[in-house]
Amino acid sequence: MDKNKKSFLKRRFRMRWNLKKINPGKLRLSVLRSSKHFSAQLIDDTKGLTIASVSSMQKAFKDGGNTKGAEALGLALGEKIKAAKLKDFYFDRGGYLYHGRVKAFADGVRKAGVKF
Repeated sequence: MDKNKKSFLKRRFRMRWNLKKINPGKLRLSVLRSSKHFSAQLIDDTKGLTIASVSSMQKAFKDGGNTKGAEALGLALGEKIKAAKLKDFYFDRGGYLYHGRVKAFADGVRKAGVKF
């Protein structure tokens, strides 16, 4: 395993460990960013269930993994969260830096009227 991948995995596990320690029992909004696509899901770790999810691979989203697409995904997930009336969750950026697509996604969720 190369140094960059090892550093990324180390950062991801360290972040997730600290977030779970600070926010016990809360839902987790987790993101996955690849070179072409972006996806996110709201997870209940206590039950092991995915409550809501969106992905740029769905037919409804034409902009793939760019920042416009990430913001549209954020708006869509925000609407799903509002419809389910969920309030208590935290954002897990999964080791990715908070800029670009990750930031656009988070801003999209906030534009939908959801606070985290």
